[in-house]
Amino acid sequence: MPNSLLLLLVVLRAVAGDSGDAARDSADSCAGQRIHIRTLPQRFNTHLLRHCDAAFPLADPSAAATSAPSCESLANHGLGPRTHARSHSWYRTDARLLEPFFHRRLLERRCLVADPATADAVFVPYYAALDSLPYVLDPSLLNSSALHGASLAQFLARDRPQILSRRHGHDHFVVLAGSAWDHSQQPHSEPRLWGTTSLVRLPEFENFTFLAFESRSWPWQEHAIPHPTSFHPASLPRLDAWLARARRSRRTTLMLYAGGVSRPSRPNIRGSILAECANRTDACVVVDCSAGRCSHDPVRYMRPMLRAKFCLEPPGDTPTRQSTFDAILAGCVPVFFEDAAAKRQYGWHLPPGRYDEFSVHIQKETVVLGGVKIAETLAAVPDAEVRRMRERALEMAPRVLYRRHGSTTELREAGKDAIDLAVDGVLRRIRRRVLALDQGQPERIYAQEDDIVET
Repeated sequence: MPNSLLLLLVVLRAVAGDSGDAARDSADSCAGQRIHIRTLPQRFNTHLLRHCDAAFPLADPSAAATSAPSCESLANHGLGPRTHARSHSWYRTDARLLEPFFHRRLLERRCLVADPATADAVFVPYYAALDSLPYVLDPSLLNSSALHGASLAQFLARDRPQILSRRHGHDHFVVLAGSAWDHSQQPHSEPRLWGTTSLVRLPEFENFTFLAFESRSWPWQEHAIPHPTSFHPASLPRLDAWLARARRSRRTTLMLYAGGVSRPSRPNIRGSILAECANRTDACVVVDCSAGRCSHDPVRYMRPMLRAKFCLEPPGDTPTRQSTFDAILAGCVPVFFEDAAAKRQYGWHLPPGRYDEFSVHIQKETVVLGGVKIAETLAAVPDAEVRRMRERALEMAPRVLYRRHGSTTELREAGKDAIDLAVDGVLRRIRRRVLALDQGQPERIYAQEDDIVET
């Protein structure tokens, strides 16, 4: 077993053993904040990590050489190895390991309770995306993909069933390190779609809240949380030092695109961006991230982002992109081409009413079909306005990063990070649903007013 995995397992067990008393010393301040972490058989979480180099490969063997070996990605409780020996805050993070990292961070929270009957919410530490890998990678299991999560559902119904039945699952939440779309195929649909499962469509989980990288069009069952970047500071001086660097960086490039560079077979916004960048090399830089070239290698794209004024964020296979959060962290003003790319997704972290303050929106149809030139549009933005948007983006940066576990009290008290805001949002959603149940207003369960937090 890799040393990094052994340490992760030991810490998870040790911290979990102390969590039952965390809320008793400050009962008043824990009102509405109590979380019970459900104890699961290790086959649903930590045992999945034991097979990192075999049954559950995290690294795509076809990816570029910069991809970290799969077991190395487990280092630092799922943040991955440091980018280099002298790095204090930058890691080669594999987003698919957010589930164990989120679990590790949750164990640091106050107001954890051992008795689920006293809990306001129940966290189910199921490493869902990792458990889905056999179904989405092994062709022989394609027709069995509807079984993803079924054994967990059976366990929850059998083991202390009163925990689940108390609120019919409305107080349960799970982290899903992927898009909800990829796990929302109807259980009985035929033929099965390659690369998808039916986890969030299983009837047993219909009342759970899933925290995923991307939500569906009507996300009453899930909520989107930021894609992890590679920056995970452990102290306030480290965070402040990075933000200061981003503020003083010389921005000599008008716009940047980081992503795949294969030309699409039919007109779309990404193809239009690539064509314009090819014709405007004086104004546009393209960072080729095809075939995993940027995987686990933040230097490849963060340095160019620090030199760019605007970062183009077109939708790809799905609307959202990790690059959006890298751009915010770099102070590179994001340019969106549809609301589904972020504005309709991350209301707990990036208030929709403030997007005009830190981003630019160009309707994709005007570029693809209407002849609008992106470079001309962005060049027309006054420098003072660009500086203002950059500052607002950097003010948002702490809200979308995932700080390192074991971070200093000073950093934790300075502001909430992506996990803090996600848990706050879950607790609000659960309170609203439980209140609707108690008041006999089941239709209120599906309201989404908790999805937007203006700050």
